[in-house]
Amino acid sequence: MKIWRAIHQSTQGRIVLAGVLVYAAWQVMLSVLAPGKVAPELQSGKSKVNVQVSLPFTPDRFHVMAMQRFGRVSGTDERSIEVRGVKQADLSRLARPYWVNRVEALKGD
Repeated sequence: MKIWRAIHQSTQGRIVLAGVLVYAAWQVMLSVLAPGKVAPELQSGKSKVNVQVSLPFTPDRFHVMAMQRFGRVSGTDERSIEVRGVKQADLSRLARPYWVNRVEALKGD
């Protein structure tokens, strides 16, 4: 209790506590919004799916490398990245970053 009281009474402690709370709220918000970014047709019975990840900007090397954690990147478009072989369990994790607008089935598959 003494530590809590010390943190609560100091200005620096309150600033750090507020920062931790804002960060935690941000992470919860990303987790809650992620399933809504995934198109319903991807919830099929297949174990792996091919997806097109829409972004609000032209993908950079960082974004392509981040998507490679979930599957094989087969190309980029002006505002999207094609990822093949994404596991069903990873769809929400793939949609979690704030810079992902939508995850849809790859057209032509």
